[in-house]
Amino acid sequence: MEELDGEPIVTKVEMPTVFSESHQTAKRYLTKQKIENIGLIPEVNSKKKQMCFDWGPGEMLVCETSFNKKGKSETVPSCPFIYIVRKDVDVYSHILRKLFNESHGIFVGLQRIEEELTGKSRKAQLVRVSKNYRSVIRACMEEMHQAAIAATDPDSSRQFSSQVSILSAMELIWNLCEILFIEVAPAGPLLLLLLDWVRLHVCEVDSMLADVLGSENPSKHEGFWKLVTILVLQGRLDEARQMLSKEADASPTSAGMCRVLGDLMRTMPVLSPGNTQTLTELELKWQHWHEECERHLQDGTFVSSPHLESLCKIMLGDEAALLEQKELLSNWYHFLVTRLLYSHPTVKPIDLHFYAQSSLDLFLGGESNPEPLDNILMAAFEFDIHQVIKECSIALSNWWFVAHLTDLLDHCKLLQSHNLYFGSNMREFLLLEYASGLFSHHSLWQLGVDYFDYCPELGRVSLELHIERIPLSTEQKALKVLRICEQRQMTEQVRSICKILAMKAVRNNRLGSALSWSIRAKDAAFATLVSDRFLRDYCERGCFSDLDLIDNLGPAMMLSDRLTFLGKYREFHRLYGDKRFVDAASLLLSLMTSQIAPRSFWMTLLTDALPLLEQKQVIFSAEQTYELLRCLEDLTSGRPVHGEPDAQQLQDDDIETTKVEMLRLSLARNLARAIIKEGSLEGS
Repeated sequence: MEELDGEPIVTKVEMPTVFSESHQTAKRYLTKQKIENIGLIPEVNSKKKQMCFDWGPGEMLVCETSFNKKGKSETVPSCPFIYIVRKDVDVYSHILRKLFNESHGIFVGLQRIEEELTGKSRKAQLVRVSKNYRSVIRACMEEMHQAAIAATDPDSSRQFSSQVSILSAMELIWNLCEILFIEVAPAGPLLLLLLDWVRLHVCEVDSMLADVLGSENPSKHEGFWKLVTILVLQGRLDEARQMLSKEADASPTSAGMCRVLGDLMRTMPVLSPGNTQTLTELELKWQHWHEECERHLQDGTFVSSPHLESLCKIMLGDEAALLEQKELLSNWYHFLVTRLLYSHPTVKPIDLHFYAQSSLDLFLGGESNPEPLDNILMAAFEFDIHQVIKECSIALSNWWFVAHLTDLLDHCKLLQSHNLYFGSNMREFLLLEYASGLFSHHSLWQLGVDYFDYCPELGRVSLELHIERIPLSTEQKALKVLRICEQRQMTEQVRSICKILAMKAVRNNRLGSALSWSIRAKDAAFATLVSDRFLRDYCERGCFSDLDLIDNLGPAMMLSDRLTFLGKYREFHRLYGDKRFVDAASLLLSLMTSQIAPRSFWMTLLTDALPLLEQKQVIFSAEQTYELLRCLEDLTSGRPVHGEPDAQQLQDDDIETTKVEMLRLSLARNLARAIIKEGSLEGS
């Protein structure tokens, strides 16, 4: 609750993002996100009282009314606060802001190099871009993990840990999409990439390996066989062989069996990246190797060692043996990849979804339903891109992931046929949603501008609508917004911003700034208003403020008659100061006779003429003096007649009468002098 002078004025409540209690697997988080994505407003009983609300660009105002649901009203609501519920809470996380900033650079770079990409170089570049996105996710995940460790508050630690879970899920999904949709790996290399995918996201093996190898007698370590089994399940057979050699050294009775199983691991055919053998050759070699493994099992080679026998069954792809290791596999997609490695190493991309579905069914065994993460991964294995995007949009808490993934897939020409019925394609729709969320943040809105720029259909319209809602809290921020609008020729927005800043400057009595903004907005009416304020201040104080600005108006003074008058009147003062009295007098008279000067300012102009009329030399000619007399008579004859005057008005009238008498006297004397001078010139 924020307080002002001790009074509670508003309570800001962020929409709770529900986190999983356990962050061992990201899919639990996504399940809870779907079930519990409901925000409860503190101290408000919605069953008894009616609520009123109003949506803003990124927030919603919520308050309790005085009406209850039985139709009776109360004079005072039981919850006298206004709550602000935020829609996109992730933009307020200082760690996730780094994700948004870093990915923005990758996004803009991708749009700029798009035209240069062709053929194989195009595919390689797109894969590189995808890996860059994933590296940003992983860096953010690592920082979030460190924050969770360092947090002293249990709630904060739990929140950071849950964010690690969701980032892990995002990276898992993105990596799979990269393999299937961007790399488009064929049979053979496909399995190698899927193995790397699983190994990357099952990280506890390395710490377990270090723990076992660090012990005095690794083969006697309680986690030894568990470690060897996990290594085999992940296809890390070279490391598994090294561990078996330690068992052989420590236990002579099992040394022969370890050597046989080690040889089977060593000879297992694998299609390495630099290998030139064909898939047919690989299948033949693999079939021969598979038969040899089966022969050893049937001959009872490992019958005296249940651990080694279990490992041999796993290498044969025995489903029952694999399902016995459910705890070590931890999830169905790990089970899928292990099953493919030892049963179908040359699986084709088109067949993946059959094996994925059967692996999911076998692993769950009817005990539980698929969770959101399972549905997303299954949609990817089915090559249903649109379902992947749909499920991610539902499960994840913000638009960052789907917006950037969809944009990348669109550059891969995978979404060209999918247009939405309301006029925009899927890529543009998601980018617009993501950019709109950025605009609710006080600084990230600058990133949103570029996302709008790269939405060709609705981007400019959306940018115009959002940029008008940015609070111009400081002049520096206003200048940033203005520069963005000017770069994009957004004329109406430029005028609107300049008018807002001009109004603020007028309220703060900063007339120079107000005039500058009104000129920049090309707003003649407001320039006239500010010019009037300048003239009024001059009448009250006898001098101008912001002389530099007025002296350098240049062509801008043509914006309005009043501004023109202000500039010319200042020029008159400058001429007078330079003792160029004839030029000054001519300019002063032209201001009055051309009707540029406001009538209310004529008396001031006539008063300014007095020092020129009293000069030793004749400044005004007879004709000019007649013009001044006519102006004076027009002014005095057109003055309104007041009702019963008060003392102040009588005093003002006396001053005005004195001015008029002095002017008439001075004009008469000057007229006489001018006639004499002009007559003598004619006579000579």
